[in-house]
Order: sequence, then C-alpha cells, then structure tokens
Amino acid sequence: MKKAKKNSFRSISGYWIVPRVKPGKKNGFSSAWIGIDGFGNPSLIQTGTQQDYKQGKAVYYAWWEILPAPETRISYPVSPHDLMYARISKQCKNKWLIVLRNKTKGWTFRKVKKYTGPATTAEWIMEAPSINNKTTRLAHYRKMLFKRCRVNDKNPLLKPSQRGIMIQNGRIVSTPSLPGKKRDSFFVAYGGKPPLPPR
Repeated sequence: MKKAKKNSFRSISGYWIVPRVKPGKKNGFSSAWIGIDGFGNPSLIQTGTQQDYKQGKAVYYAWWEILPAPETRISYPVSPHDLMYARISKQCKNKWLIVLRNKTKGWTFRKVKKYTGPATTAEWIMEAPSINNKTTRLAHYRKMLFKRCRVNDKNPLLKPSQRGIMIQNGRIVSTPSLPGKKRDSFFVAYGGKPPLPPR
C-alpha cells in the first residue's frame, strides 16, 4: 500500500499469479486486486480475481468494482496459475480506465468509468472480501506473488512499513513478505508466517 496527498495517484498496475485455493470443511473467500483509495476513506476503484471455496467446490472469476456499488463480474475464464495483469489509470477529469488482462488465456477486459475518489492511496491486496457488509472467512490460498508493481508508471519502491497483515478471530491469517530486491514485488502467504521475499 502506498499513501500520499490528494490526487497523487493517476495510475496503478501490477501482475499476479492466481493462487489455487485449498479445500476445506468451511466456505472460504479470497480476493486478489489492485486499486486506488480504500485505505482511510470510503472511496475505492479496483479490479482483480476471486479465489473461493464454496460448498465443496473451488470457484475462480474476475471482477471490477467502484464503491459503494457491488462488484461486477467479468465474464471471461480464470483458472489457478493464470498470469494476470491489471491497470487502473486516470484518462481525464473523473474518467478512469480499468484494464484486466489474463496473459495465460489471452483475453483483455477494458472499461471506462466515472470515479471521483481522492486518489490518496494505491494498493496491491490479497484479502477476505466483504459480502453483504460482512467480512468473510479467508480461503486458504496458500501463497501468491505480486510483481512488476507500478504507480504513475514508476517503480513504487515498496517499503517494509507499508505491508499489512490480516487478522480474523484474533489470529493472523494472511502475511506479506518483505519487498523483493527491486522493491516492486512481494509474496503474500496464508497464515502468520511471513514468506521469503521474491529474488
């Protein structure tokens, strides 16, 4: 997560590899996404992939969202280990372009939408999503990689202090690594143990 002054961020992008969720006795949900805003304010524009385990079955799909509206599914296929690329960029006043590309399957989704958030934070996130205003139980997503992260088309030079863990029922359930050598990549792992950083 990067934080700055109002209207500091005009674009965010990055790659990630869709994780394979581990089967479990209970339903679990996970969202991997990039976005502008959402930290410390109610605004957010985002796009990403969903990796869920529901009713004994793994479910994978792509989506985009601008709060407070609910997510909109993208009707293209997503599978574990697919290489995804996402970019959100300001085109002109209040007009933003959302791009999500599945490099493995060869499809690209584009949408221009109105967005009036403050553009004060930029995020690359793996988390348990909220459904009906309630945070869900995080799916066991094992480990995933965000790489070639960019803000305003530049290396964000990620810092260890910008990491965020996820806690559910008093237990750490998701932990990022330190940034990689170029400071534009990191792993996120299920559980409380930080993974080693990317090389």
